[in-house]
Amino acid sequence: MKLTGERPMEGHTPDSLLALHDAGYREVIARLGSGRVLDVGCGVGMETARFCGPDRQVIGVDYDAATAAVARSDFGPGGPRGTDADFVAMDGGRLGFRSGCFDAVCSSHIIEHFVMPEDHAAELARVCAEDGTAFVITPNGPADFENPFHVYLFEADQLASLLHLFFEEVEVIGLEGDDVLKADFASRRTSGEKLLKLDVLKLRQRMPRNWYVWSYEHALPVVYKVLGSDNTGIGSGLDDSHFFATDTIVPTTPVLFAIARKPRRFPASK
Repeated sequence: MKLTGERPMEGHTPDSLLALHDAGYREVIARLGSGRVLDVGCGVGMETARFCGPDRQVIGVDYDAATAAVARSDFGPGGPRGTDADFVAMDGGRLGFRSGCFDAVCSSHIIEHFVMPEDHAAELARVCAEDGTAFVITPNGPADFENPFHVYLFEADQLASLLHLFFEEVEVIGLEGDDVLKADFASRRTSGEKLLKLDVLKLRQRMPRNWYVWSYEHALPVVYKVLGSDNTGIGSGLDDSHFFATDTIVPTTPVLFAIARKPRRFPASK
């Protein structure tokens, strides 16, 4: 499986970013009931496995077949960290499931990757049961650092507005970090900004986007290695206890957490 620097992976991703993802899943788990659960954008499956329980059927999907295969081999039945979860490769904008078949749907840090995020939101609503819940976790636009993989960033009211097109009830809260977490983010942002200043001519903004993505995914692992753990935050020990849910969302709040219920149903087009 290719290491891109974008997909969270232990030992390769700063601990504070792993903690950010852990905190989002923690908040989903706190609101989960029984039934069928879909995790869209499951990655290597570590977080998806946390959804498993005796009264749940869990399925994780990832757009990359190799990643879904790794998730299945590690966290699927019979794997070294095996659970009852199943993992398949699937496009988050065209989910291959029948309508209304999941009691809970999780989309963690996926919607910002879509050029047309409404396609993804529509699919979340379509596969969500009438009395089900969809959870959408995404960076808070003003707080996000430059990332070529993030093509559509949201502020809270924008995320709520989009989801209201497909769900009758939408609540958006924030996942905020404590002072220790904020200091880590600020330190890594400073390092990142120094590196970006080396691109004096801003060539990254002039080259085709696929070139920028290719450069980013190949350069970032090297940059992490050169900077060392003290600057990258890999091995810092930060965990999800440094994040908390809040109704107060400010520009520096790292993450938006949306809870959407009562999916809207639209007549099938002819």
